[in-house]
Amino acid sequence: MSDPVIESMADVRSHLADVIDRARREETPTIITRRGKQEAVVIDIQEYRRLREIAENAEEAWLNRLADEAESEGTEGSVSLEEMAALLRAEQG
Repeated sequence: MSDPVIESMADVRSHLADVIDRARREETPTIITRRGKQEAVVIDIQEYRRLREIAENAEEAWLNRLADEAESEGTEGSVSLEEMAALLRAEQG
């Protein structure tokens, strides 16, 4: 992946198709700013899916570690991995 291009919202609006093509063909993300503040990023869909998979795998590994730790400490007051995942997702909302 190339270093990101940083552009204002106004600039991106004027050539969105080019921004998408750059993300897809050149694997170059575009960071979009609004009033000088970074607000969003345009990336290729495959890169997005790859990043989502990494995040989901990391979350699953973390939940498994928590469950293993809880199991080693005893079962009183514990919840299942599925219940814990549901609670964490609800908190992230």
